[in-house]
Amino acid sequence: MPSPSPTQQRRLALYALALCALTIVAAVISFASGNWLGIVWVLMTGLSSNMAWYYHRRAKRDDVAGRPRPTA
Repeated sequence: MPSPSPTQQRRLALYALALCALTIVAAVISFASGNWLGIVWVLMTGLSSNMAWYYHRRAKRDDVAGRPRPTA
């Protein structure tokens, strides 16, 4: 499977960032209602923020390296 293009990587980073924002909201709501299940949401926030950072940096690195983008 070929690696995603920088454009696709930016899109993945934005999706992961949106997921990060949603998990923060879910954690706040969960803790506000007194449910300790919010810890799972906090862990998912960490995972999604790491994914967003990874894909953002990878797209930036591929742009600087000047790698050719696939046409398909």
